[in-house]
Amino acid sequence: MFNNHKSYNRMYREGELTLGLHIPLENFKMRTPTLERQVELSQKADDYGFTALWLRDVLLKDPNFLDPAVGQIYDMLIYGTHLLGQTKNIALGTSSLVLPLRHPLRSAKEVATIEALFPERLILGISSGDRRADFKGLGVDHPTRGDQFKESLRVMEQALYNNYPTIDSPYGEVEQATLVPRPKKRIPTMITGFAQQDMDWLGANGDGWMYYPQAPFAQQQVLDAWRASGEAHGRSFRPFSMPMHLDLTLDPDEPPTPIRLGFRLGRNHLIKLLEAYRAIGVNHLFFALFDGERPAEEVIDELGEYVLPHFPPLV
Repeated sequence: MFNNHKSYNRMYREGELTLGLHIPLENFKMRTPTLERQVELSQKADDYGFTALWLRDVLLKDPNFLDPAVGQIYDMLIYGTHLLGQTKNIALGTSSLVLPLRHPLRSAKEVATIEALFPERLILGISSGDRRADFKGLGVDHPTRGDQFKESLRVMEQALYNNYPTIDSPYGEVEQATLVPRPKKRIPTMITGFAQQDMDWLGANGDGWMYYPQAPFAQQQVLDAWRASGEAHGRSFRPFSMPMHLDLTLDPDEPPTPIRLGFRLGRNHLIKLLEAYRAIGVNHLFFALFDGERPAEEVIDELGEYVLPHFPPLV
C-alpha cells in the first residue's frame, strides 16, 4: 500500500529498525519545556538521518496528570508544520491526534493540507485520548471516547479518500460536496495504544500500531498478538513503533537502569538494547530526551555519530 511513500519507506521495513526523536528536544524533566533551539536541533536530527520527529496533541496544562502535560506547548499540527518547513527529509509523526477532541472534517482538512504542502512527510498517529481535563474543557464525554474514536476515524477517512462522499454521522452530514484539498495517496495511519478497542479491531483497521514502552520480553508479547491479529485478517506486514525515554550517560559502557518509560544507559548497551528490539520486530523507536541529565544537543550528537549508523534510514 505504501511502496511509493517517501517517509514510510525511510522508516519501515520488516526486520529493520529506524530511529526518531520526540519533541521537545530538551531535558526538561517535570518542568515546563523552554522550546529553545528546537528548529536548529530538528535540522541537526534531519542531517544525521533520524527519520521522524514526534509531537503530542495536548490542549491544557493539568498539574494532576503527573507530567508537564503541555506536550510541546504549541498546537501539534501548527508547530509540526513549522518544523517541516525548516527541515528537508525528516517526517512529522503525530503521537497522537486525539480524534474525539477534533471534528473529523476539520481533522481531514488539516492533515490533507499538510500532505499537500509537504508530500509524503506525515505519519498520522491517532488515539482516543486520555487527558480528562482536555475532554472536560471541550465538553466531550470521556467514557464514550472509544465509540467517538471509531466514528471520527470513519468520517475523516471518508472525507480524505472518497470524492463527493455521502456521510451521515452524529458529527454532521455531507452530500454533494467534497473535501479540498484531498491527498493523492493514503497517509500512513498508526493507532496508538488500544484506543478503547480490542486487538481484533486493531488488526483489521490499523496501517500500523504504536504501543507504550516496555522491556523487550514484555513488548514481544503484545507485538506477537498484533502480528497474529493482522494475519487473521489476511493483512501483510504492518509496522510497529514505540517511544522510549532515554538518559544517555557519559560512560558508553554503563549498563541499563530502568527510569520512567525507558532506560539510563551508555551507548554501547543502548545499541545492544536496540538490536534486541529489532530482533523481536520493533520497526521504529523514537527517543524522548525529557528525563536525561545531559544537554539534548550533546545526546543527539552522540546518537547521530555512534548509534544511528547501526539503524540508518532505509532509503
